Amino acid sequence: MGREILISIYLSFFHVFFSICNFLPQQNKTTFVASFGDNVFYTARALASTDTSEIVILKTTNCKIDFQAITEAKVITFKAMNPFNFLKSIYHLATAETVMVDNYFGFLSAVSFRSNVTCVQLWHAAGAIKKFGLLDPSVKYRSKRALKRFLEVYSRFHYVVVGSEKMASIFKKSFGLTNENILRTGIPRTDMFFDQQYKIETKNCLRKHIPITADKKVIMFAPTFRDEQLSMTSLPLNVEKMYKELSNDYVLLLRLHPAVKYTFKNEFPDFLIDVSSYPNINDLLLITDYLITDYSSIPFEFSLLQKPMIFLAYDFEEYTKTRGFWEDYKLDIPGPLVKNTTEVINTIQLDKFNMKKIKDYAAKWNQYSKGLSSENLVNTLYRKQSQHSIDKVK
Repeated sequence: MGREILISIYLSFFHVFFSICNFLPQQNKTTFVASFGDNVFYTARALASTDTSEIVILKTTNCKIDFQAITEAKVITFKAMNPFNFLKSIYHLATAETVMVDNYFGFLSAVSFRSNVTCVQLWHAAGAIKKFGLLDPSVKYRSKRALKRFLEVYSRFHYVVVGSEKMASIFKKSFGLTNENILRTGIPRTDMFFDQQYKIETKNCLRKHIPITADKKVIMFAPTFRDEQLSMTSLPLNVEKMYKELSNDYVLLLRLHPAVKYTFKNEFPDFLIDVSSYPNINDLLLITDYLITDYSSIPFEFSLLQKPMIFLAYDFEEYTKTRGFWEDYKLDIPGPLVKNTTEVINTIQLDKFNMKKIKDYAAKWNQYSKGLSSENLVNTLYRKQSQHSIDKVK
């Protein structure tokens, strides 16, 4: 109850100031709200090359992406604890013609965009294993006020960007959208997987930054976010056992979710390397030889590299009850399902993976992501807006 009261106060203030700013002149401006940031980065960079719109990026606290390379963009920290920047952020949201977000943002329930504003959900995942949005099992335990807020947020999305028909279907069910709300332009951040020069330069840079990765094969452990786990005091992997069995030939990178803090002592710093603070996980995938994950969305993009994956579903039964899956998890994943460290080690040492299944998985979930997604999105979206303006004049 206390949490809901605080949310209501926050949203009421947001609504009042946004409504005041709505009386100010609208500008030819695109305002991004970046939580994960990589889809925002690629989209904003493509938009900057067209000189179509002023660009403002509102960067939330969790966002690790550095937008300095987009010199045309104005970057503002979007944080309620910084009142001046917070009010500026609301102003830029209220006076923009286009708003793009890459996550669920509750403030959208408190705003009423002008009739000519386009709001685009860039989302932060190319696919979905676990259920979210309206079909998240936890929704039934939330208050009526919270459910009303969720619906109001989803109703603000004029478009959601997808990389496949699979994801289009999931968004329609998760956010209560129709086919008209889907932009089939591909996922902007996947463009880098098709840029050979970028891949070479990034690999070289990372190997200099983490020298041991140049001499050994790289295993990356990237678990999903669990609601009750904002900090990790231990890993579901026995790092000591992995060190004894694998450290001669392998190095283990740890990539935690941005919201999770790692609070345990690393006793094997020459084997286990924490890369959670590195801004772009897709860059790290380029030097990764084996991915260990669980219910994360990372495999959808990692599959584009045609490399082996291992799924450490140590809490499968419990997770199934609390979150739920879109499909049969065990049948759908493109790699071996394991329950413990011993099985992880054996799988790596045997090196037996179904590469055809990985290829098919990549094709299914990256149907529209072919290396030009950012350009396709910008061209499609701003062409739609131009046509809408012409139609209004007529």
